[in-house]
Amino acid sequence: METFNVYASRLITKKEYFSPGHRACQGCAEALAVRMVAKALGQNVIVSSATGCMEIVSSPLPFTNWRVPWIHVAFENTSAVASGVEAGTKALIRKGKLPDKGTVFLGMGGDGATADIGLQSLSGAFERGHNFLYVCYDNEAYMNTGIQRSSSTPFGAATTTSPAGKLTPGQITWKKNMAEIAVAHNIPYVATSCSSYPFDLIQKVKKAARINGPAYIHVLSVCPTGWRVPPNKAIWIGRLAVETGVFPLYEVENGKYRITVDVPELRPVLDYLKPQGRFRHLTPELVDEIQERVTHEYNKLKAKTAL
Repeated sequence: METFNVYASRLITKKEYFSPGHRACQGCAEALAVRMVAKALGQNVIVSSATGCMEIVSSPLPFTNWRVPWIHVAFENTSAVASGVEAGTKALIRKGKLPDKGTVFLGMGGDGATADIGLQSLSGAFERGHNFLYVCYDNEAYMNTGIQRSSSTPFGAATTTSPAGKLTPGQITWKKNMAEIAVAHNIPYVATSCSSYPFDLIQKVKKAARINGPAYIHVLSVCPTGWRVPPNKAIWIGRLAVETGVFPLYEVENGKYRITVDVPELRPVLDYLKPQGRFRHLTPELVDEIQERVTHEYNKLKAKTAL
């Protein structure tokens, strides 16, 4: 335990760049993930942050919880702003007007700002090869505006715009795989992570910050309010997502896949679904359908790691 504590103290700074006092809901795993990312990147960073939960809870005028340069931007242009800041800074360095401090340019947003509204600007920034890191905090719906479904909402989940009823089981499409979409852009680094595994998250952020070129990290962020779970169960739910294979943790570095939190034997997907109120309407047949899909996708990922 002493060795582990020494390792942890070296990995995680005690300084807070996303400071306490924000207005996130109790048990918000997204706020915890933002805090860990901020700690991993330190002070030499410029953040472009989309509209969403983290913008609302951290920047109520005239206050802010950010201790680094932070820009609030619209849903659709986070990556455009981040890439513009990166390009502008490079130009100023080239002209001798700024020293090259190795500043990290971070774009961040929720699943709505990433997989839906901001996908076009994110894809463009990847294609142009900007040297920036984008982090998606995925709570699987538009939580800030009332728990509306997004393309990242999992099959079967009940939201206010995909309610469970007699004719439909809630969300009727499968969750968009944003990590694989990022991989398809042939960028140097892509990873998935979860605030339930803080050391995995911090190590991946540090690695992504060192990468020359675009990097993308997709963070599963448990939302007790939208997922209908007790606030003190958020970390447990995140671990269940990984242990059941619903959300595997892996990285893709220059096209090479590696699972970073290996689960030798997956738990039944029901262990993950049952504690969440958003899935309480699911029939055994639908659970079996989800189990089949999860097993299939996990086996596909395992096959890629063997290449």
